[in-house]
Amino acid sequence: MTDIQLDTLTHFHPLDPLSAAEFTAVTRILADTRSVGDGWRYTSIEMIEPSKADIAAFDADGTPCDRRARAVLLERATNSTYATLISLTDGVVLTWEHIPGVQPNVTVDEWEEADTALRAHPDVVAALAARGITDLDLVFMDTWTYGAELIPEEFAGRRIGWSDTWVRASEGANPYAGPVNGFHCVIDLNSMELLRIEDTFSVERPEIMGEYIPSHVPERIRNASTREPLKPLDITQSEGPSFTLEGNKLSWQNWSLRVGFNYREGMTLHAISYNDNGSERKIAHRMSFAEMMVPYRDHCDDHYRRTAFDIGEWGLGFMTTSLELGCDCLGEIRYLDATLHNSKGEPYSIKNAICIHEEDNAVLWKHADHNGDTQVRRMRRLTVSFHVTVANYEYLTYWRFYQDGNIECEVRATGIMVVSHMNPGESSDHGTLVDHQTFAPYHQHFITARLDMDIDGTENTVYASDTVMEPVGPDNPYGLSLRQVNTPLRTESEGKQNPNFATQRSWKIANDNVTTGIGRQPAYKLSPSGAFPAMFPDDSPIAARCEAIRHTLWVTPNDADERWPAGEFVNQGGAGMGLPQWTQANRGIENTDVVMWYTFGIHHITRPEDWPIMPADIVSFWLKPFGFFDRNPSLDVEPSPKKSACCSSNGCGCGDGCQCGHE
Repeated sequence: MTDIQLDTLTHFHPLDPLSAAEFTAVTRILADTRSVGDGWRYTSIEMIEPSKADIAAFDADGTPCDRRARAVLLERATNSTYATLISLTDGVVLTWEHIPGVQPNVTVDEWEEADTALRAHPDVVAALAARGITDLDLVFMDTWTYGAELIPEEFAGRRIGWSDTWVRASEGANPYAGPVNGFHCVIDLNSMELLRIEDTFSVERPEIMGEYIPSHVPERIRNASTREPLKPLDITQSEGPSFTLEGNKLSWQNWSLRVGFNYREGMTLHAISYNDNGSERKIAHRMSFAEMMVPYRDHCDDHYRRTAFDIGEWGLGFMTTSLELGCDCLGEIRYLDATLHNSKGEPYSIKNAICIHEEDNAVLWKHADHNGDTQVRRMRRLTVSFHVTVANYEYLTYWRFYQDGNIECEVRATGIMVVSHMNPGESSDHGTLVDHQTFAPYHQHFITARLDMDIDGTENTVYASDTVMEPVGPDNPYGLSLRQVNTPLRTESEGKQNPNFATQRSWKIANDNVTTGIGRQPAYKLSPSGAFPAMFPDDSPIAARCEAIRHTLWVTPNDADERWPAGEFVNQGGAGMGLPQWTQANRGIENTDVVMWYTFGIHHITRPEDWPIMPADIVSFWLKPFGFFDRNPSLDVEPSPKKSACCSSNGCGCGDGCQCGHE
């Protein structure tokens, strides 16, 4: 295995992520020019990506692009938010702006400092002692954010959070198995001042089994297992992987793309193209996750504020975990490190933040002819992945590229569910009983992907593609005939789309200015897998904070300033920001540079089988070529090696082409 250090490379492409030296340059410039230092927090520093035209000029002849960074800062004493644009090329501040009335994302430092401050506060210590909780080393205070509609009036204008309280059964045990129900604190995140203790009700802790670490799982359960140990499954690539990495440019089986990373989206993918018999054809300029909203669908005291915006309020990059700590990939792996910053602006490295590897995926295509000739090709795919831990939940994201031109985006949700205890005889209509007197509330995970597609160029049109039945008549006497209706989406209002099961609706993004060899306009198809309705009333203030979830698909003209579907400043934010605000103008979206915003995720009706740790719940969506190629682009995939000693010893009888996968 080889480690590739993103932050130690000499920058040779405009899309390379910021290096440690560049983060340091930002803090030095602002210290010198704006006296930023003690009393300030850097909530974010990110690279400003050049325009498509500037990138194209660089790729064509090396025309340099100005390296720019945008920083958002918080002056704690005055609770003031500032945004600044810096030219790293020239070492100067280009803009400095105070943005009144907003709260930027919460930092990891604040989350950890709040836990420390609350557990040390004498009022919290006394209130917990009154509940019989005296060992504060076993206590964990997990701070959540507020939406504008829920901020207590007396704390308006402050940067605040509210806390859950959890207690481990013993050192090293699962804290999320020990909720302290009815006990929450409100804290000022600037001063770390305790503003209020909400001690509304109590539940006696029942006897449950909420442990998953082997040393804490009771022996009676460990010994009850009837599972036989697995034999080794070895994945080897004796000649190394088939992909190549040059800096952060990744090439494999006609695919080419660049891997990026930032504090908010985590991993980003850029400049995705396919070499079609010597012609480098554009497919997408940029793909990422732009927002993740997780509302808990229970109105009780413990859960009514529990709506997380994991991207806008926290940042997937900040939550990314090092795969040194546990990677699920097998085979010949390459890793990319990532560089981010703490709230002082100081850089740090996430070792092995991104995993790149190949996977065998059974049959790509096969046919056994009646004359005895059998042709089969095994499927190989390239997987680029990263993992994030957001408090109790893990999200594992995989972008997969296939030899036939398909792109799959898969998300696996795992980790530990939020639970609440109940008194004997109580029940909940808004969750599932998962252990003795313990329920897990229903909740939803809405993920909005931002897909800046460039199908053979920037001018594209999105079509709603519906299958309709031909009416029975003289030309269709048996009611057999179906036809496909492709409706161009010409305005932003038409671009607000939802699935239609009756017509098996999908969406195609096409370039109508190009004709393929068989006379089609090249396109890619997006199918609405993993989509589900929002299930909020029209006047819900919770849903109003993220109107993106009202529609599975939105289509907007590409605008560099329109990046966040629920608005830039989601923390303590209100209604109508982002997509609903942008689309009020009802701009044209036909034959232009467009962005597709696709919302998918998990409608989590909790199960006992999800406790005490949740098996991965898997959702995905696909981008599939539809007339982009003239024929199956994987016809040239080489057959597997001829029958080998391996096949003989395993008795698989593969004949001339190995089909068993033993090779």
